[in-house]
Amino acid sequence: MRILVVEDESELAEAIATGLRREGYAVDVANDVAGAVDRLVVSPYDLVTLDLNLPDGDGLDLARRVREDPAFAPVEGETAPRILMLTARDGVGERVAGLDQGADDYLVKPFAFAELSARVRSLMRRDAGRSGATITVGELELDTARFEAARRGRLLDLTAKEFALLRYFMTHSGEVLSQERLLEHVWDENADPLTNTVRVTVGTLRRKLTRDDDAEAPIETVIGAGYRLRPDLLASGPAADA
Repeated sequence: MRILVVEDESELAEAIATGLRREGYAVDVANDVAGAVDRLVVSPYDLVTLDLNLPDGDGLDLARRVREDPAFAPVEGETAPRILMLTARDGVGERVAGLDQGADDYLVKPFAFAELSARVRSLMRRDAGRSGATITVGELELDTARFEAARRGRLLDLTAKEFALLRYFMTHSGEVLSQERLLEHVWDENADPLTNTVRVTVGTLRRKLTRDDDAEAPIETVIGAGYRLRPDLLASGPAADA
């Protein structure tokens, strides 16, 4: 999942970005409204953490633009980003204004990163139409709170990027996902679109998911279109031996 952190305090912005990257998210940072707009019109973010007090404008105005301006409208197959406001404005009226302007959640500074992380997970689950920290597709389970994935009860040894990629596949189970879409949602703006990083990471994840008794790999390549996680190939089976 790809997140845009909009925060003018550079140390705080970097701390938030670093923490979220450790949890497998692709994160970009903007320090003002102009920088945020530049990124939002180009990249389909899944979530935006938005400070309200920015040097060149108000985060409330930006939130309203994201919800109302056609320039920010998601393309077909995508959804509008969730907005999590992070601000020192702690009055009830200010929180209500933030939610009325398009925010999905509101977190008052100072905050513990653990709470920020939990709210991000909650908003991501809401986008996927799920509840709880665990995502399940057949015999495949992914715990977003513990950062663990297992098939038939056997833990998978995944890198942070493979975990992030699997999370995206599982929240879009059965859909054909193009390489461009995966690059936009699982990698940040520093990723080189001309490299084969998506193909290589999909390949290693596919090998780790595939069992010796599988007739086909659960992640299939759809020639000319992209990749798909096949839920029909992950029908629940007996748990693995300890």
